[in-house]
Amino acid sequence: MTIELDVEGMACGGCSGSVKNVIEKLEGVESVVAHHAKMDNPNKVFVEGSVEEAAVVEAIKKAGFNVVGK
Repeated sequence: MTIELDVEGMACGGCSGSVKNVIEKLEGVESVVAHHAKMDNPNKVFVEGSVEEAAVVEAIKKAGFNVVGK
């Protein structure tokens, strides 16, 4: 399953790396791609695996970022 989320506050590579690191620690995550300020996918996070979306959203929020619409 693929989860796609819009994340506010990822302004640099360090930010997207922080988001990626917290998500990778969740059980069931197979891969994570976090884009910051890319023209094609601004501030997007893509997660592959059997993890629940709510767990991903909570991890992103605990890392200090906002998920649009969540």
